[in-house]
Amino acid sequence: MRLLRTASLLLTAAMPLAAAAHTGADAGLHHGLAAGFLHPLTGPDHLAAMVAVGLWSALTARRAWPDLLAAPLGFALMLLVGALLGRAGVGWPAVEPMIAASLLVLGLLVFTQRRLPALAAGVLVGVFAVFHGVAHGQELADRSGAALTLAGMLAATVLLHAAGIALGWALRHGDRWMPRLAGAAVAIFGVVLLGGLA
Repeated sequence: MRLLRTASLLLTAAMPLAAAAHTGADAGLHHGLAAGFLHPLTGPDHLAAMVAVGLWSALTARRAWPDLLAAPLGFALMLLVGALLGRAGVGWPAVEPMIAASLLVLGLLVFTQRRLPALAAGVLVGVFAVFHGVAHGQELADRSGAALTLAGMLAATVLLHAAGIALGWALRHGDRWMPRLAGAAVAIFGVVLLGGLA
């Protein structure tokens, strides 16, 4: 129960930041650490994917390393690679469809609580993370303070993974339908996004 409260507090603390980014309150935060931190919180697709990675890891982990941390670390590392590619202007095909597909796949993994070997889990989410990273990098390409911006983005990513892990850990031995509902919601969100791109 304490972990559930922790996850709720982390997500609640992040919400005003996300709202501020949409209302123009971040007008002075167009570069640097704050802009990078806010960026993953302002897109519901990115936010859902990052929380789902942590949630899935916690629901299926047998031990802390490598089961619990392989997917979040793989996602964070490849998100950075993708962001660097995006900032450098490297073209990448089908970014938006792959982001939507990532939500569908991650949602199904949470729903089914399908356990994968740690390496496979890290590689799977890492592939999707590259596309999330490219999208972030392209959007941040015209901002100065690249190192701080990327550091902020990674900090927010780790926070969202941690919130997902805390939530998943709290739900591991609780109501078995809550994680399934969360997974179904993420998967449906992915289907809706894919439908909008068709």
